[in-house]
Amino acid sequence: MADRLTVDSGLFREAARQARAMMLERRPTAAIEDPQLAELSHIDEQGRARMVDVGDKPVTGRRATAAGRVDCAADTIALVKAGKTPKGSVIATAELAGVMAAKRTADLIPLCHPLPLSQVEVTIAFDDARPGFIVEAAVRTEGRTGVEMEALTAVSIACLTLFDMLKAVDKGMTIADIRVTAKEGGQSGDWQRA
Repeated sequence: MADRLTVDSGLFREAARQARAMMLERRPTAAIEDPQLAELSHIDEQGRARMVDVGDKPVTGRRATAAGRVDCAADTIALVKAGKTPKGSVIATAELAGVMAAKRTADLIPLCHPLPLSQVEVTIAFDDARPGFIVEAAVRTEGRTGVEMEALTAVSIACLTLFDMLKAVDKGMTIADIRVTAKEGGQSGDWQRA
């Protein structure tokens, strides 16, 4: 499937090892020569990761939505609808986990700003045709930076919670298609996925 992400675990471990070594040594990295990379706001002129200074940006209303899905067997959907899953209230637990995760995004993703969220809504619906679950999140704040990462985190953790609560009855589930669906506010303006 084209929408699945495959990660070479050896490559990932090596990259993580090198990043840890650089952080522990606190050595400067080589200056960035690629003009496209030099324009990334989370990387300074020497190639070091940094938190973007948003102090001079105006406080505006910001909103973002994200979505994803968990594909599973039709029998799994039937168990959830009948309330017969081993771990109890699957949908309510996953929705709550998504809300809690959005509030902790800055603790999970190193360069995210901690934001005072004014609304987080996570909804999970059945997709009988696929079959599976459709997970959606909407996040709102008044701030200097957007809430796309909070919406993505909410969806990701809600999907992972669904997987955790249902893995005893369906080991073949897949999590897929997690993406931002819209954002509002900020200097770049509004955007909606086509």
